[in-house]
Amino acid sequence: MAGALRAAVVPAALVVLVALAGVVLGRVYADPLLTRLMVGAAAGSVLVGVAARRLPSWLVAPVSVAALAGWTLLSLRLAASHAALPGGLGEVAGDAARNAIPRLLTAMIPVQPAPDTVLVPVVAAWLAGMTAAEVALRAGRVLLGYLPPALLYAGALYVVGPNATPAVGPTVLFAAVAAVGLAAPGRRSGPVAVDPASGLAPAVRAAVRLRLAAASAAGLVVVVALAALLAPVVAGRVDERPVDPRRYVEPPQVESLDENPLIRISGWALNPDQRLLDVRTVAGSTEGGPPRIRLAVLSDYDGVTWRVGATYRNAGRILPAVDPAPAATTEEVRQEITVADLTGRLLPAVPTPREVGGARVAYDPASGTLIRPEGLAPGLRYAVSSVREKPDLNLVSTANVPAGDAVSRVLRVPDGAPEQVRRLATQLAESNGAPYARADAIATFLAEHYRVTADAPSGHAYPNLTFFLFGPRNGGGQRGTSEQFAAAFAVLGRLAGLPTRVVVGFEPRADGPVRAADAYAWPEVLFEGVGWVPFDPMPRPDEQPRPVEEDFRPQPEEPPPSEVPAPTEQPTATPPAAAPAPGRPAGGPGTPVLVGGGVGGLLLVVGAVLAAFAAMRRRLSRSRLERSDPGARVAGAWRELTDALRLAGRPVGDDLAAAEVAERARVALAEARAATGGPAVGGAEPGGVGELAGLVNQVAFGPGTTSEQAARAAMLATSYGDALRDARPRWRRLWWRAHPGPLRWRR
Repeated sequence: MAGALRAAVVPAALVVLVALAGVVLGRVYADPLLTRLMVGAAAGSVLVGVAARRLPSWLVAPVSVAALAGWTLLSLRLAASHAALPGGLGEVAGDAARNAIPRLLTAMIPVQPAPDTVLVPVVAAWLAGMTAAEVALRAGRVLLGYLPPALLYAGALYVVGPNATPAVGPTVLFAAVAAVGLAAPGRRSGPVAVDPASGLAPAVRAAVRLRLAAASAAGLVVVVALAALLAPVVAGRVDERPVDPRRYVEPPQVESLDENPLIRISGWALNPDQRLLDVRTVAGSTEGGPPRIRLAVLSDYDGVTWRVGATYRNAGRILPAVDPAPAATTEEVRQEITVADLTGRLLPAVPTPREVGGARVAYDPASGTLIRPEGLAPGLRYAVSSVREKPDLNLVSTANVPAGDAVSRVLRVPDGAPEQVRRLATQLAESNGAPYARADAIATFLAEHYRVTADAPSGHAYPNLTFFLFGPRNGGGQRGTSEQFAAAFAVLGRLAGLPTRVVVGFEPRADGPVRAADAYAWPEVLFEGVGWVPFDPMPRPDEQPRPVEEDFRPQPEEPPPSEVPAPTEQPTATPPAAAPAPGRPAGGPGTPVLVGGGVGGLLLVVGAVLAAFAAMRRRLSRSRLERSDPGARVAGAWRELTDALRLAGRPVGDDLAAAEVAERARVALAEARAATGGPAVGGAEPGGVGELAGLVNQVAFGPGTTSEQAARAAMLATSYGDALRDARPRWRRLWWRAHPGPLRWRR
């Protein structure tokens, strides 16, 4: 009995050492499921090693691997059921095997136990226990057998990084259990070992034993010396912040389509009956209609586009809780959502989601939005439980807005804001001191002066907003979709000192289908102690907008006192008036002077307008070709080419592939040269358009565009546009440079 107990000390120590790695790693998980699975892997691997001690060594590994496969499948089944993931065991196991390591390192803390976040730890625990049992029990090298559990323990500490408190207790227990195992080692299988000096002469036997004792003493001295030297170093690093391995792994990113979902509003407005979602509210008040469903939060603006700019990390079924504003009331809303024609990765949900079932998600706590890394697909069904926050509107009127580095992102106004827009923001803010009054004044101004139209072109860059705010009504200005209303409010608000952002989502009228007509963009303003408060700058359906010119008039600048001429003390004598010439009224210029001055003034005005359009065109081209990441610059070069075709009277539809557009571009250039008597080929090589089409396809289907490729795309688009322009008559070349079409065409 005593021998059996002594023999069980080392296997028990190995089980505890491997299980302690699960305890350490489980500190960053949302619940103890991972720790239990790793404890089971530790016990199973060591017990298989103990039971197979009498089998041939070559047979132990296959037996243990077969047991590992069974335990792994059981662990994946339990984790999938725990995370409420759909699909069969084979599908779940295949997905976990493909994505286990990146999802483990990009998962949000606390990590939700799911098949892909438990697979690697469970397999590593089993392999560590199997190797340790073979070395410590079969070979009798207990100290060497501790190496796999020690490496597993160190790996667990590294994965946890700075996301948990120092594991002092488990580390001390690890050392204590290892010492107990060394003090009572298990017996090595095979014949009992004998004293190597038992058959020697007494003198030789004494010398051998003395040499062995000296070697043991020397080894002990070395171990003690190393402990004395390394103990202060190790103790000094206990309180240091460890490295987080997550910083070396890129978290899931949204697609280019989802990076700026605001541009999708105009497309949905033109197809109002398109069925995007089906929603059923399971719990929560629907008084006044179902709650708004949020798709994306856009906080970054560069003067051209609003972008999501979020950092999404893989999350489990339970999402991290976000504390509501102190004075806000909350309500739980549970919905079942089925995807129809909605595409992309952004996952719609009522803000702020707390639990998601039926879909694997990644979450951004800063914006409270979700994505599905695999992308949306028709028929995808998921359930989401959210905490709907209702701010105390009684506090908004007197609340201040935050400032400083913490909110600089939502206060930033990029360079190049048009002077007219700045002047309008200043005019609206001067008569409204309180932050809420400023925000309400901007919303009221937009609601009273502008119209909503479904066919308004998409775009919210500075030129688009300027045209929306101040463009002529009979020329398409002062009208737009919720895209322009929300973007204009957010820009004017930031110019007035308000932290703003744009939200894209849906406002369903009832449970059931959510159609494209329900898509909606609205602005929000951040108030201290209240949180983000939505505003509605949209006009009322029964009100006619007032012309902007009635309210927006620049204040005349008074000259400084030093420039006002002082009156003379003595009036000078007035010379006698000359007799007026026949046919000309006295005291005024003649008719030729008036006509010439009027024509000259008109030409100056027309020239100034054309010069302004030409400058805006050049600026648009530079923003497309020079001021973005390489992929966006290639896309901008393609837009330059399609704008050139449209200017030449050869527009191409959105349904054409890039190669088809390139072929039409070649034909358009050849025909234009032939019509003007120029060579059919020569100048800009039409075949270069095919290369540009290849670069565009690479951006769309093969990420990784370089700056050299972007520069090449810009050169190809510019040379083609110049060649197509040079093939036009002379007066059309001049009009080409100043044509305002590309400023308002959908991009």
